[in-house]
Amino acid sequence: MLTEPCPCESGQSYQTCCYPLHEGALANNATTLMRSRYTAYVFSLAQYLLDTWHIDTRPDKLNLEEDAITKWLGLSIKRFEQPSDTSAIVEFVARYKIGGQKAERLHEVSQFILTDRWYYVSGELK
Repeated sequence: MLTEPCPCESGQSYQTCCYPLHEGALANNATTLMRSRYTAYVFSLAQYLLDTWHIDTRPDKLNLEEDAITKWLGLSIKRFEQPSDTSAIVEFVARYKIGGQKAERLHEVSQFILTDRWYYVSGELK
């Protein structure tokens, strides 16, 4: 698994891309965090998702086990903006299937904030 292509479609192996972040390394920008969060959904890494979600908007828990029938198919980063040193916007499209049905698209514009590290704050569906 570590030497296979990273699910975030960065073109790198999982070992050199998202795995270090899942093991505790900090993302150097919001796009890197977005990619690692997508990969965390692929691998059902609920604790990582909660740890990288800003405390002001973070849910108490995630029930990724209930999403076990979701198969994530790929990620495309459409836009990245960093209007200040401590805020960023990442627009992305994530493709997925639920229970073998027709593929769907999740198109979101996500807000990120930098405090002690980058955090996901919220997202607006497009």
